[in-house]
Amino acid sequence: MDAFAPNPPEWTTKSIHAFDFCCPTCHASSLEALEVWINRRSPVLTDNRSRKWQEFYHCQCGCAWWAWSSDRPATNLVKIEEESDFI
Repeated sequence: MDAFAPNPPEWTTKSIHAFDFCCPTCHASSLEALEVWINRRSPVLTDNRSRKWQEFYHCQCGCAWWAWSSDRPATNLVKIEEESDFI
């Protein structure tokens, strides 16, 4: 499955809006999803003129959910060049 495919997969039709950025059924993170599709064809403009998209996730528990890209939590991953400073 291409996350940036122009047409949505069938499983997105039954997706529910997750207000926390995790599966509303089992609370798995977006990183644990079996499939991901991002609706890049229909961005929404915010008040400050930035864009946000609907991100759809098909969870391993069977639940399909979506959330706004702007609701994604901050990452705790370290960039490779920053990581080398710690070694």
